[in-house]
Amino acid sequence: MEELLQVGVITSTHGVRGEVKVYPTTDDAVRFKQLKHVLLDTGKETLSLEIQGVKFFKQFVILKFKGIDNINEVERYKRCPLLVERKDAVELDEDEYFIADMIGMTVETEDGKEFGTLKDVIETGANDVYVIESREHGEVLIPAIRECILDVDVEEQKMKIHLMDGLI
Repeated sequence: MEELLQVGVITSTHGVRGEVKVYPTTDDAVRFKQLKHVLLDTGKETLSLEIQGVKFFKQFVILKFKGIDNINEVERYKRCPLLVERKDAVELDEDEYFIADMIGMTVETEDGKEFGTLKDVIETGANDVYVIESREHGEVLIPAIRECILDVDVEEQKMKIHLMDGLI
């Protein structure tokens, strides 16, 4: 399981005082209000940054980091992901999973036959859609609904599905 989970991506600077505009990649952007620090992945290193201020603007979160006080100090962090440690992640409800923990799962049909590998999760307004790469059928899209997803075992990295008529 992943120990670091992505919660957002810095899209641009905001103003001249070192604030950044963040596109949240978490289901609950308000969670940034509770975060004390995040890890910034620059590609070369991971920096721990203390959050000093949080605001919201349209679909973005505006963050101010302690000790970063001008636009020049944050300019180089555009397109860098913001991560949290698993211990700082939000509590999940029953039948909720972190996407990072699901990618790469072996997918089986309800009769136990290997169907493919979970490659991606598309988040839609109604329900998520699982992108499964199947040797036999190519890329297959399966809605993440109870009628199709019978079981998800994150520890075993396995998912059991029911293929409704018309899905393949």
